[in-house]
Amino acid sequence: MSRHILTAVAWPYASGPRHLGHVAGFGVPSDVFSRYQRLAGNKILMVSGTDEHGTPILVQADKEGVSPRELADRYNRVIAEDLHRLGLAYDLFTRTTTRNHYAVTQELFKRIYDNGYIAERPTLSAISPSTGRTLPDRYIEGTCPICGYDGARGDQCDNCGNQLDPDQLINPRSRINGEKPEFIETPHLFLDLPAFADALGSWLQSRTDWRPNVLKFSLNLVGDLKPRAISRDLDWGVPIPLPGWADRNDKKLYVWFDAVIGYLSASIEWARRTDDADAWRAWWTEPDAESYYFMGKDNVTFHSVIWPSILLGYNGEGNQGGTPGDFGRLALPTEVVSSEYLTMEGRKFSSSRQVVIHVRDFLERYSADSLRFYLSAAGPETSDTDFTWTEFVRRNNDELVAAWGNLVNRSLSFTAKNIGEIPPAGDLTDVDRALLTATEAAFAAVGNNLERSRMKAGLTEAMRAVTEANRYLSDQAPWKLREADPDRMRTILHVALQAVSDCNTMLSPFLPHSSQQVHELLGRGGVLAPSPSLVEVDDLDGGPSYPVLTGDYDVDATWARTAIEPGVAVSPPTPLFAKLDASVVDEELARMNDDN
Repeated sequence: MSRHILTAVAWPYASGPRHLGHVAGFGVPSDVFSRYQRLAGNKILMVSGTDEHGTPILVQADKEGVSPRELADRYNRVIAEDLHRLGLAYDLFTRTTTRNHYAVTQELFKRIYDNGYIAERPTLSAISPSTGRTLPDRYIEGTCPICGYDGARGDQCDNCGNQLDPDQLINPRSRINGEKPEFIETPHLFLDLPAFADALGSWLQSRTDWRPNVLKFSLNLVGDLKPRAISRDLDWGVPIPLPGWADRNDKKLYVWFDAVIGYLSASIEWARRTDDADAWRAWWTEPDAESYYFMGKDNVTFHSVIWPSILLGYNGEGNQGGTPGDFGRLALPTEVVSSEYLTMEGRKFSSSRQVVIHVRDFLERYSADSLRFYLSAAGPETSDTDFTWTEFVRRNNDELVAAWGNLVNRSLSFTAKNIGEIPPAGDLTDVDRALLTATEAAFAAVGNNLERSRMKAGLTEAMRAVTEANRYLSDQAPWKLREADPDRMRTILHVALQAVSDCNTMLSPFLPHSSQQVHELLGRGGVLAPSPSLVEVDDLDGGPSYPVLTGDYDVDATWARTAIEPGVAVSPPTPLFAKLDASVVDEELARMNDDN
């Protein structure tokens, strides 16, 4: 039975181009998962967009001498273009500065407020003495008052996991310019997180199949919840829809509050752009709908505690009760799929320190599928991992080129040259049947891993099938049988091409660009691995136009063997992947050092 599955992908911040560390955590894993689920026959809604509010946008806009809107417009387009080239098949990749997003955010705020989970209270706000501008919690660091870690942020300590307020830090300093912030008292609105502790605890304890590190971290947070500010002293953000607040230009909703609501607003925008404005409800309000949230580990708190609290508040399911708003009861996440950190040549990715490989720059020199393969095989799925150019070149040459690319090339090339079409199978031997059994069984092995967001294990199983097919072709050596036993040669080629077809389907979530090529080389019509489209659209409610990623992702394939058809013409293939010279390593390391 087909399932409705929401793939909710972390929103990249529109303060600059994204680097490999970003797409390793949120981009490639979510796309692999979604492509697999579509092939498995499920109804996927994959949404995200650029996160465009908050002080970081203001800070970067000042640096570049432009307005916040100009900055957001520029990087929204840059990021959308990069994700398009990477082949991320979003149903909608939008932005948080749409009027639709403002309206959805304000609807959730008002219902949570009416349900009694938002209250005004005085608080100390951190102000930059040199600019007079509010410093966001994450732009303040200092020593943790609980564990003594020097490097804690103003919202939490990554060392001990405790939530913090900026004024609690010992020796606080601005991450922007190192100055000591001033703290002034001002009224703000707070979300009553402790009111959701019981419901959150019960819900988290029912999440038995989450990644253990994510679940343990989240449960620890629930034990020490405090009210959290959802407003900030800013002139850039979603207006606060309350009397006495709505018309103020110095108070906006805090960016962390509106950004997570983007998953819902993007789903609603997607539906509004179809012929059924309520279509989003199948993924949000139906009891059997599922939702998987993909991000890096620095976002776990917001997705496993704060976003569920917002949903519980809207639903009226905290300790004070309440009733849902016009959207109805909204579903909590099925799973928060968090990746760890990707470092680069032993150093933490940092755009400010030029320790960075931007997606755009990478794709100027290397293929999207080679990057997707590397991040799936060696990305930070459950532990921090290090990107090295040596390992990238090795995996590209030894696994993509020498294993998968070689299997496709020699089986199709030999068939095209000697027969010109897919040959029929004659009598099968035990060796033939063993390979066909192995590649058909691999669908379950790969699929079971992808179902649980285990991309590395899924790719490993797919490449194991590739290895078996290569071994079969080498052992059976059809090129030696052209004259001696042409019938046996044809049978071997039929079996090998069926194995190629099986492996290609299994690899298509990881390698959509090249898999579509192989699909067509095998004489197949239709689409195995659909590509996203980058489309310019008008704001639905009268705002300025902007680019979105979207697409028709109906596939002409299933997550199962599709029998190849004898008699279909086969043309000689061109190489799927480029072998990289060893000099690439030195060139890239030199480029990185020059940038520093």
